[in-house]
Amino acid sequence: MPKKAPEILLTEEQKARLEKVTRSHTAERREVERAKIILACAEGKQNREIAADYHMSLPRVSKWRNRFVKAGMAGLEDAQRPGKPETYGKAFRNSLLSKLEAEPPAGLARWDSQTLAEALNASKHAVWRALKKEGIHLHRARSWCISTDPEFTEKSANIIGLYLNPPINALVLSVDEKPSIQALERQTGYIETRDKTVVRAYKSTYKRHGTLNLFAALNVATGHITAETTKTKTRDDFQAFMDSVMSDLPEDKEVHVILDNYCTHKRNEEWLQKYGGRVQFHFTPTSASWLNQIEIWFGILSRKTIKDASFASAEELKGAIEAFIVRHNQMAKPFKWRRREVKGSQLKNTIANLRN
Repeated sequence: MPKKAPEILLTEEQKARLEKVTRSHTAERREVERAKIILACAEGKQNREIAADYHMSLPRVSKWRNRFVKAGMAGLEDAQRPGKPETYGKAFRNSLLSKLEAEPPAGLARWDSQTLAEALNASKHAVWRALKKEGIHLHRARSWCISTDPEFTEKSANIIGLYLNPPINALVLSVDEKPSIQALERQTGYIETRDKTVVRAYKSTYKRHGTLNLFAALNVATGHITAETTKTKTRDDFQAFMDSVMSDLPEDKEVHVILDNYCTHKRNEEWLQKYGGRVQFHFTPTSASWLNQIEIWFGILSRKTIKDASFASAEELKGAIEAFIVRHNQMAKPFKWRRREVKGSQLKNTIANLRN
């Protein structure tokens, strides 16, 4: 007498999940097949009948019926296979991390994949895969600058307060200069590399056509930029630029100006008195010019207009900068300013500590 297949009774939730799989256009074929088998079993059909309906072997139907009876929905998932034994397992990973803590070979400033592979007597590709899995990028570095200003907390809190909660009936401006922007003329274009990728290219030799200094003021509330190029960057140039900025601002508003500690920004008491106390300067802590939002905009200008470009004259450079400012102001919006916390103690962390 043939053995009777175990009966399957589905809950409403299980039935709904299986029916959803059978209707799905993105589910894998094997998932759909298993769902159909279990639904047919729940209808009371025997294994032989299901095998004939879906043109599959009897052992396959029996396998998934039994798996479902034992483990429910989890039984329809693929069982984990042992696979090929690891050639480079946990021991190799730990050796790699330990080696990174050691001094590199004489004459080298840091480890790379090739030297690590030689030191560990392993494949360069195995080292590369292990580094990638751990998220370690040996060719990348990040610098930081920690302010030693004894008044850092007070000064930074003052500036951040201006960003987050500016005074009523007041404007907050972020001001600085970008000095000695070079007008370099060189051939630029695109090239195809040996691996058939297309990259931006520029000739290594160039002609110099002088430099320009750029004074810029960012309206923190709107993102609007007011700027002016000059040949020099003296205190007189700074004051003349600030006069130009003030001429466009409403006279009934206070103006708070965020500046770094460059010498031309200091000793401007006589200029400030000219505006009757309406203008206040706020200085960033020493070695903390990143608190000044205009630095963000200078970075955008450099990437989009100056870097790798070619200018046949200083006037052409000036025209490109002015065109970028017009374009920026047409779409201006305030920065969502944030800064990653940086701690000097990070240097004491080892790679092994970071990855465990």
